[in-house]
Amino acid sequence: MAGYVLGRLALVVLVLVAVSILVFAITSVLPGNVAYLILGQFAPPEQVKALELKLGLNDPIYAQYLRWAGRFIAGDFGESTLMSRPVAPLVTEAILRSLTLASVSFVLIAVIGIALGVVAALRHNRPLDHTVSVGTYLGIAVPEFFWAIVVILVFASWLGWLPSSGYEPLSTGMWNWAKHLIAPVLTLVFGHLAHVSRLTRSSMIEVLQSPYVTAARAKGLPERRVVVRHALRNALLPTITVLALDVGRLMGGIVVIETVFAYPGLGRLVVFSIQSRDIPTLQAAILVVAAVYALANLAADLLYAFLNPKIRYGRSIA
Repeated sequence: MAGYVLGRLALVVLVLVAVSILVFAITSVLPGNVAYLILGQFAPPEQVKALELKLGLNDPIYAQYLRWAGRFIAGDFGESTLMSRPVAPLVTEAILRSLTLASVSFVLIAVIGIALGVVAALRHNRPLDHTVSVGTYLGIAVPEFFWAIVVILVFASWLGWLPSSGYEPLSTGMWNWAKHLIAPVLTLVFGHLAHVSRLTRSSMIEVLQSPYVTAARAKGLPERRVVVRHALRNALLPTITVLALDVGRLMGGIVVIETVFAYPGLGRLVVFSIQSRDIPTLQAAILVVAAVYALANLAADLLYAFLNPKIRYGRSIA
C-alpha cells in the first residue's frame, strides 16, 4: 500500500507538471504584450524593450517556462500586473475563502446525498423514492446560476433573511460570517445532490439484493446493522468516486457562484484575472485548482482501499 501511495503521489506531480506546461503555453500565446500591461499602453518603446529584456520575454519559450516553474516551486508566484502585489498572498486569501465554501458544501452534499440515496433505496418504488428522484433530478436539469437567482430572490429579497452578496470575515462575528455563506452553499448543495443520491440509491438497491445481505438477514441480524455494516459499506465505493469528481465540479461551479454572489474567492479571482489579463495571477489560480482536484482523486483512491480490504493496488489477486 505504501508503494501505491508513493506511485499515486508521483502521478499527481506528473499531472501538475503537465497542467503547468499547458497553462504556461496557453497564457504565452494570448494576444497582448506583458510589458505594455505593466508599463501602460502609452509607454515609450525604449522602456518596453528594456522591460522585455529584463523579464526575459525574448528568450525561447522553454527557457521562459523553466525559469517560471523554478520560481513557482520556490514559492514565488510572481507579481500581479494589475494590483502590483505579490500573487501568493492574493491566491492564498482567495483559496482559503473558496475552500471554506467548498468544504461546507461538500460535507452537506456527502451527508445529505448519501442519506437520501439510502432512504430512497429502502423505500424503492414507493412515493418517498419517487419524491427524492424528482427533487434531485431538478438539481441536474436546472443550471446553478438559476438556483442562485432563486435563492437571492427568496431568501434575500422577499424574506430578507440573508444578504444577497458579499463576504464578511470571521472576526466580525460567527453569525455575520455564516449568513454570507448560507446562500452560496445552498446553491452549490442543491446543484450537486443528485449525483451522490442517485448513485447511492442504485448501488444500495443492488447490494441489498445480493446473497450476503440475504444471508445476514437470515441469521437474524438487526436491519439497521445489515444496512449500515453490510450494505452501505460496499454501496459507498462508487459513491466515493462521484464525491471525488464533485470536488472538481464544486471548484468549477464556484466560478459561477462566486461571481453571482460577489464572493471574493478563487473563482472570482480567476474571472477578474481573465478580464484584466493579469497573467501571473491567472496561472497561479489555475494551478491551485488543478492541485485540489488531483489531491481529491488521490484521497478517493485511498478511501477505496480503506472501505474494501479486498482491493489490492499494484498487484494481481488470485
